[in-house]
Amino acid sequence: MKSEKWTAAPGRSAVATASSHRSGAAPVVRVGVEEEYLVVDPVSRQLSTRADKVVTEAAAQLGDRVTTELTRYQVEVRTHPHTSLTDLGDDLRHIRRAVAQAAARLGLRIISSGTPVLGQHTPPPLTAGDRYAQSLATFRALDHEQSVCACHVHVEMPDLPTALAVSNHLRPWLPALIALSGNSPYWNGQDTGYDSWRTLTWGRWPVAGPPPYFESAAHYEDLLGHLLSSHTLLDRGGLYWDIRPSHHVPTLEIRVADAAPTVDDTLLLAAAVKGLAGTALDAVRDGQPGPRLQAEMLRAACWRAARDGVKGQSIDLASSGLEPASRRLEQLWDTATTLDPGEVPVVDSARRHLAARGNGADRQRAAYRHRHNHLDVVDHLVQQATV
Repeated sequence: MKSEKWTAAPGRSAVATASSHRSGAAPVVRVGVEEEYLVVDPVSRQLSTRADKVVTEAAAQLGDRVTTELTRYQVEVRTHPHTSLTDLGDDLRHIRRAVAQAAARLGLRIISSGTPVLGQHTPPPLTAGDRYAQSLATFRALDHEQSVCACHVHVEMPDLPTALAVSNHLRPWLPALIALSGNSPYWNGQDTGYDSWRTLTWGRWPVAGPPPYFESAAHYEDLLGHLLSSHTLLDRGGLYWDIRPSHHVPTLEIRVADAAPTVDDTLLLAAAVKGLAGTALDAVRDGQPGPRLQAEMLRAACWRAARDGVKGQSIDLASSGLEPASRRLEQLWDTATTLDPGEVPVVDSARRHLAARGNGADRQRAAYRHRHNHLDVVDHLVQQATV
């Protein structure tokens, strides 16, 4: 996300969130979204290497809000920041239509899925550029299975200490967010048995998965310095934790989710993050520390959520026992209480849809069961991308 897009909202100072906390007012939370799409051929349904052409075509309408990604199969887009979920949804629909229409003019289609459904070339064709070449030289075969797509939600923060304190509060909700957003059951034409195979693939990076509990900004900077000096990271942008302070805009970035099949799915994720972040900001204002979780159990809970999604079991981090994933999701919404009243109908509609049809992975599998044909899954995702 470009930093100039995160200037203060009209009539508010750059530290509006912090000042509203001091006055006791409800936190004002602005969020923005980054989405990644895969480009496919509508006849073969295989991945297309012409994503750069789609980006060029779409840029005539979207400017620098559309760009390339690591592989030549992928397109990345970003919204403006919004306080309203309705406005965010309008922005996302505009972006998706623009990218889909650009692809169609080139005889291509886009899908929004955490992983490709069909097979891919290994290693995949990488986008040209010094940073991508450096990544391949450093991380080697890790880059060979990164034709994966995510949905990142940025939450505006007044400063780094606040962002890290909010991160501490959000860590327990990572498994629920993974379950909610699972949309990558297939890899190389095979059902992996996971709702979010992208989570497992992404977890191979040296700095990925749930972030540490941060004691202070100094703790964060010290750890980041060690990771850089040991050449574990290329740069500050190489922190791939599920939650991280952005290195170039004043936000906390929640990176745990698969690319969402529809705009409504993205909005449900954004609403969950926005509500949880608002609740966390209230807790930080009141001096409440985030819960200190056993890192091994949090990682295990994320693995379980990636496997079971919303219809299976989740790990209760308090007892280490199992509970229905649906119960943990209800607890999430009971905690995310800072949404505006006007946003509640949007969220309730998306929640009903989730309860009735499952997450994206459930719907991909339902499309496959009609004829036991993976081509139908790709067609389903093409249709969903602009819904």
